[in-house]
Formats: sequence, C-alpha cells, structure tokens
Amino acid sequence: QVQLVESGGGLVQAGGSLRLSCAVSGGTSSTSTMAWFRQAPGKEREFVAAIFRGSRSYYGDSVKGRFTISRDNAKKTVFLQMNSLKPEDTALYYCALDNRLILSSLRGPIHYDYWGQGTQVTVSS
Repeated sequence: QVQLVESGGGLVQAGGSLRLSCAVSGGTSSTSTMAWFRQAPGKEREFVAAIFRGSRSYYGDSVKGRFTISRDNAKKTVFLQMNSLKPEDTALYYCALDNRLILSSLRGPIHYDYWGQGTQVTVSS
C-alpha cells in the first residue's frame, strides 16, 4: 500500500518562498513518476511539476522558472521548492505518484493512482 504525506505548506507574502515535502511509503521505486498538483477553490486540479520515471523534470507553464521539483530516493521524499510566490499560487497542493505512467499522461491527474491528503499554501498580496 502506497502512502503519501505532504508537509511544508503555510502562509507567505508575495515574493516569498516555501518548500513542500512529500514522504512516500509502500510500493514505490526510483523509477516511479512523482508529481505535484494544486487545486484552488472552484477550479480544476492543475498540474504543477513532475519527475517522470525518476529522470526528467516537467513543469506547468504558470510555475516554470519559479518552482523546482526534486527527489531524494534514499529518503523516499519528493520536494517542491517554490520561489517568487504570487497570490495566484494560493491553493491546496497535492503530491501524486504512479508506477506505470506514460509521458503523454503526465499532466492529467486522472492518470495517477496514489495521492496525498494535500497541504495548503496561501500567498498574501
């Protein structure tokens, strides 16, 4: 059974930084695809970033150049470093994992089998 637990959310002023963590336990490997999604009230879940099968990183257009995804395989943890935060980054941030994902499905939340409970990020103006 795979479990994902996010942490690191909070309240920050615009222009500030936060670092989210996602601790993974259970059936996963260094080649699993790990991703971050976010969902603001009244909006659909949005792709933020992913490490595809343990190698290349991908980013959503709205966060490119500001956010960085990384993973520590030894600690089975995925991170999302968020810099230059904007009020529009305010959302509930979710960690997701899939062990069989294909690249064309990377940005679709429906394709991920495992999800964390989410951590709230609020950016004040």
